Order: sequence, then C-alpha cells, then structure tokens
Amino acid sequence: MTTDDPVDAGTVDREVAEAMSSAATAWLASLAPHQTTDAHWGAPGDAEAEAERLRWYYTPTDHGGLPLGRQRPAQQALAMQLVATGLSTAGYVTVCTVMGLENVLDHVEGFSVDWGRERGRDPGMYYLRVFGDPAGPGPWGWRFGGHHVSLNNLVVEGRVRSTTPCFLGADPASAPLLGPAALRPLGGTEDMARELMRSLPPALAARATLLDRAPSDIVGGNRPRLTDGDEMLLLDELFRGRFTEPRLVDRITRMTEAAEAGTGYDTEDHRRLALTERPKGLVGAELDDGRRELLQALLATYRGRVPDGLAPPVDPAAVHFAWAGSTEPGQPHYYRLQGPRFLAEWDNTQRGANHAHSVWRDPESDFGSDALARHRAEHHAAGNPSGR
Repeated sequence: MTTDDPVDAGTVDREVAEAMSSAATAWLASLAPHQTTDAHWGAPGDAEAEAERLRWYYTPTDHGGLPLGRQRPAQQALAMQLVATGLSTAGYVTVCTVMGLENVLDHVEGFSVDWGRERGRDPGMYYLRVFGDPAGPGPWGWRFGGHHVSLNNLVVEGRVRSTTPCFLGADPASAPLLGPAALRPLGGTEDMARELMRSLPPALAARATLLDRAPSDIVGGNRPRLTDGDEMLLLDELFRGRFTEPRLVDRITRMTEAAEAGTGYDTEDHRRLALTERPKGLVGAELDDGRRELLQALLATYRGRVPDGLAPPVDPAAVHFAWAGSTEPGQPHYYRLQGPRFLAEWDNTQRGANHAHSVWRDPESDFGSDALARHRAEHHAAGNPSGR
C-alpha cells in the first residue's frame, strides 16, 4: 500500500483480525493438553507472557512455542492456516520457501551441523505460540518463528495493531533450479536496492554510502526495542541462552570471530553504522521521479509481506536510503531504509555473500507496544485493574 492506495485500513485490520482469531482458535482447540503448555501462554501485558512475547530470534534456536515437528499433520495444517492469515500470498509463499531451504542448507553443509540436537537444520523446528485468548475481548497475539523466519502479530480491540518485527532470511540466498533460473526467495529485495544504489550519480552515491565494507549482519539484531546508538550484536548473542557444550561454544566462537574478521570493522566502523533516531543516508525527497518509484517498489518488498492495506503508509520522500559494501552482484553488502515509523535492514554477507537477512520494524511500536499501552491505560481509567 502506498500513501495513495484506496484500501480501507480500518476495514482490513478488522477483517484480518477476525481471520486470525478463527484460525488461532481452531488450532488451539486441536491440541492435546501436553501440547498446550508450549502453545498457549498468558495475554499480552501479563508480566511473564509479555517478557516472552518480546523475545524473538532469527537464528536456528528455540523460538518458543510448539514446533511443527511435534504436531500431527492436521494440526500443522491448522498452524499454517494461522500463519497465512498474517501474510500476503507472496509473503506466505516466501515464508514457506524459506522454511523448505532448511533441507537445502543441510545438504550444503553435508548434513553435519547439529546445534546440539538430533538435526540442526530441521524444517520441523518452526514454532507457533499464541498469547491470550483469540476468541475473547482482550488483547491477544501470536508469534511464528524458526531459522530465518520471525512473524509477530498483536490484536487489540478486534484490530491488528502490529505485524513487526517481521524477519525473513534465506540460506542459500540463491540456489540452482533445473533450467536457467535460480531460486532466490528474496531476490527482488536485493536487486532493486542494488539497482537504486548503482543508478545514483556520484555525489548522491557518496551521501548514501556509510562504509565501503559491509557488516556481517543486520545492526539491530533481535533486540526487542531499538534505541539511539545501537550497534551490531555478535552471533553468539542471537540465540536463546548460551551454549554450554564445549564443542558448540568453540564453534559459535570461531564463527563469530571469522565473521568479524571478514568485515575488517573496527570500533569506529561499528559506531558509524550504528542505528540512530536521526536517519543516515540519502533522503528520498532528493531522488528524481524514476528513482523514487524504484525506492517505493523496494519498500513494497517489505510492507507487501502482509495483506494489502495492513501495513501503515510510508512516504518514500521521507525515507532515507543508506548502503555499505560493494555494489557488485555476489559481493558482501548491506543497506538500510529508515523513515517515520519504518526501518528495514538487509545484509547478504555470509557464506560468500549467499546468505541473506532482511527485517522490517516499526521502532516506535514494534510488538504493538503503543496500542497495548493505550488500551491498558483506558481500561485502568475505566476501573478495570486487569487492563483487559
């Protein structure tokens, strides 16, 4: 959706919320008691549940919830019906493709990576958890995540109020298919940004460039809240808990050190790439019409992950575009899009620049924090101490 789109967001967010409610209720009803413990937690705003709801990951770790691998086929189908309610058709296809790439990645790594469990690259390790009562009047939400997928949704007063953080990655980012085409689930998200960067005249390109070398990951990492000055988290900080088995500690340490060494970054470089409230890079208002249309199309690869009309509008003229690394295909690179209530980060640096990460966030209201706070304040003011 652009600022000129005729879609009625007030209708869409209610329609999607209703579909989510029906799908979540059906999935929860299908579960056995021993499954419900992991699948169904307290409502958003309850202290323990809220602390868990704000945890999110994109690494091959325990994302919290009931994994698909511990569900019967019929339950898996109901789980995926819930996932589909929060995504556009293109978004759903991309998520399913990313999940299937776990089998490809296992092959790339010689079926040798275990991460301390029976199978390290496992398409059954995608976790679904519902917070609160999807059939009740109070706020509720759901989270779906596994390696390279994290979807976080909040419903308040019958309306979808948040769909961020929304993370999609791909490893491999490009894989061969029969015939001339390659499988590139996030190819457009990469190619349009490179096209925009390479189209800039030298003076504008210099203003868009943060560094000539790319970082090894997105800068915001999996922080629940973004703050001014955030610098990139290291790999060993992106898992649930810390590894204790010596061989895994050694492996994650070596991977972290190799990734950092590959960037050539020093303390000042990380500081230069840090997230800031005041956006870095080149603002869209300085682009001509053609380049601004390209920027708008690039924004749509993030906002278009969810059903049409659900994402808040973003004015491309107010979005800053920043780049780090090479502009040559197949070389490590990073970019950032930042504007009012919008932040997107992309990197393709690891595994010989064939391992991509992309995230869409709303720094002011990830997880629907503002909508939840308003709801609770209004209900407390009305004499309802539960805030529901």
